[in-house]
Amino acid sequence: MNEFKILVIDDEPRILSFLVAKLKASGYHVLTAADGKEGLELVQGHDPDLVVLDIVMPGNDGFQTLQELRAFSWVPVIILSARRDDSDKVKGLNLGADDYLAKPFTPSELVARIEALRRRVRPRAMDQNNEVANYGDLSIDFKKRNLFVGIEERHLTRIEWLLLAEFTQNTGRLLLYNDLLTKLWGPEYRDDTQILRTWVSRLRGKLKKDSNSPEMIRTVAKTGYVFELPAD
Repeated sequence: MNEFKILVIDDEPRILSFLVAKLKASGYHVLTAADGKEGLELVQGHDPDLVVLDIVMPGNDGFQTLQELRAFSWVPVIILSARRDDSDKVKGLNLGADDYLAKPFTPSELVARIEALRRRVRPRAMDQNNEVANYGDLSIDFKKRNLFVGIEERHLTRIEWLLLAEFTQNTGRLLLYNDLLTKLWGPEYRDDTQILRTWVSRLRGKLKKDSNSPEMIRTVAKTGYVFELPAD
């Protein structure tokens, strides 16, 4: 664990000091930034394994910082916010955050979220897919992380790749909400269907050639999803 590098971006010195002390005590190497600009520079210069990002900051807030970060990096991000509005959580996830933690929180809760992220980002699912797969208009190369819909290349986030790998490896099978959440996020997330629905919705949009294209990920109400091949 000592080599796992975490960048904490927060404008409150008291919060930074608290998080640094707790994370170092848990065995992590910790970098800090007091604003989004400094945080983005540290990501580019130090390549952290995970970012803990506060939402409420002067200048570029956490949402703006996250949007800029996702333009060049897939680093896992946990966003922190004193606001408990679900719309903030959804906005953060839609911008590419991997998890959301509302303040106040305990150090043990943050460490548990970090460890869950470490498990989920291991590219175990993608490593099993070394060949190019074709599904109708889709051409997928999991090894190179290339996805084409027709002739158009689509960019997927790390979580979207992991979801797509699960679906394509289980074509035609019902994948239960709880099973997907447990496998990709960890057992502590098995009931968080909101985060799963958000990511599946994003993935659906990227798999469609246009608005008239059929859905390849079918929802089974209150149960799960089925990945279906397009009709000939």
